[in-house]
Amino acid sequence: MTEPAHAASMMAIQAPGGKGPAEALTLVSRPRPEPGQGEILIRVRAAGVNRADLMQRRGSYPPPPGASDIIGMEVAGEVAALGPGAGRWKIGDRVAALMAGGGYAEYAAADARHALPIPVGLDFVQAACLPERCSRFGAMCLRSAPCGPARPCSCTGRPPASA
Repeated sequence: MTEPAHAASMMAIQAPGGKGPAEALTLVSRPRPEPGQGEILIRVRAAGVNRADLMQRRGSYPPPPGASDIIGMEVAGEVAALGPGAGRWKIGDRVAALMAGGGYAEYAAADARHALPIPVGLDFVQAACLPERCSRFGAMCLRSAPCGPARPCSCTGRPPASA
């Protein structure tokens, strides 16, 4: 880590027992994560809410092994610390990231490869919805477009016209 930890704990939102209705969500104190190999620590300014988050809260979509038990898969904020091998990022960079969990907290550790710079003109709230949308759009392009090294292409976000 290239920045000293300023606090050993942080606030996070959790449902007691890991699942429950929205009314069960509570503010709790949790240890602040440390970025591991290839990870960045993000000071969360906004978190997205998507279907997978809602399913996790209800207990019908468990996080993958090793993921945080704090829900929240999309965040936007500033890079607060770097793990070894975090790549191009530097402390203070404005980023949005997609992760397996941990976003409903003051700090979240994310794979540096799953972060993207926040486009100029977007605030943190707007940027928090980008990671899931961008990853789905990219997957759609890769699956539906006949692209390759000898055949570059451009995706518009529109599905192919049906014949």
